[in-house]
Amino acid sequence: MHIYQELYDDVFHMLRAQLPGYLTYHTPEHTAHVIEKAELIAHHENVNGRHLYLIKVAALFHDIGFIRQAKNHEEIGCEICSLKLVRYDFPTEEIQDICDMIMATKIPQQPKTLFEKIVADADLEYLGTDQFHTISQNLYHEFRHYDPHLTKQRFNELQINFMRRHHYHTDFCKQHREARKQEHINELLEMTKLPPGPLKGENK
Repeated sequence: MHIYQELYDDVFHMLRAQLPGYLTYHTPEHTAHVIEKAELIAHHENVNGRHLYLIKVAALFHDIGFIRQAKNHEEIGCEICSLKLVRYDFPTEEIQDICDMIMATKIPQQPKTLFEKIVADADLEYLGTDQFHTISQNLYHEFRHYDPHLTKQRFNELQINFMRRHHYHTDFCKQHREARKQEHINELLEMTKLPPGPLKGENK
């Protein structure tokens, strides 16, 4: 069996069996979505071959750390990923590259290489798509697990703050996702009846 397929089956078995039920955003479906979008972005950024393979592996493992805990899940994911990839005789340099791509999804995102930028953008690509409101609802329910008193108004304010600070890193997402993301920010501003300027406590 192809190594990637073995890894894919193993990771998705772990995600389905071990992720807490209250994770309504960080689900196996989210990981599948990120893999799909990483491939899409990589294609448009003219990345293929072994580099694309490593990007897919990073996307596959990027949220595996949630099976243990949410805090520092990226570091945990790198640990889990590294242990598995060593068994498949991945070179040390490639394991490091994959871990760097996983770490590039950590908020605030600070990817350095093109491959890191691709995985980082794939993780938040939905912000600039028609799936935004549906996926955001899943995130809201997940946040409510940690803060049962979180209102939709406050959640939308948090989203506005986050999305204003966020920026895409790849040419593809800048060209094809940024404008729609800005539309979503404006929609949230209208929903919350907030002015278009910075929110209280938000740095310009």
